[in-house]
Amino acid sequence: MNKALLVVDYTVDFVAEDGALTCGDPGIALEEYIVDVTKEYVEQKLPVFVINDLHEVDDPYHPEGALFPPHNIRGTEGRHLYGKLHDLYTKHSDDIIWMDKTRYSAFAGTNLDIQLRSRGITEIHLMGVCTDICILHTAVDAYNLGYTIVVHEGGVASFNPAGHEWALSHFQNTLGATVIAK
Repeated sequence: MNKALLVVDYTVDFVAEDGALTCGDPGIALEEYIVDVTKEYVEQKLPVFVINDLHEVDDPYHPEGALFPPHNIRGTEGRHLYGKLHDLYTKHSDDIIWMDKTRYSAFAGTNLDIQLRSRGITEIHLMGVCTDICILHTAVDAYNLGYTIVVHEGGVASFNPAGHEWALSHFQNTLGATVIAK
């Protein structure tokens, strides 16, 4: 099958109650769903990518510095995958590909497009946080690169409920994505 799973920014800083830029309860509520779907992909030997923000301490040139508090700083606990996803990654690190991204989109500063095309991937499944930021920008880039997009509603959340709902609609109505209902 020509599909891959992309889990974007499901890290301690974005999900844990005390995370530096947390979406809190909505993000925490995704844990079982994300872990279950990730396990399915691993068991079926389908490609799984975890793609996470990587920031440096006091980088004055990164545009997010003016918009958000410091988060996902290299070498901190906040960069670890959240909860049971961390455990699953540790157990299956040979089967799950970790990538660091430099901006909102999973395609920014990575070789994700090359990795997907080399595997013959034409359909990407998206999960993670935040729906209206990193998931949205990843979906837009995927659309522009010609991928078929599937967003798992039970696997995405945001700290902005209105932005979350808007993004779900945008995925379907503007990007032609399939949104799998909860």
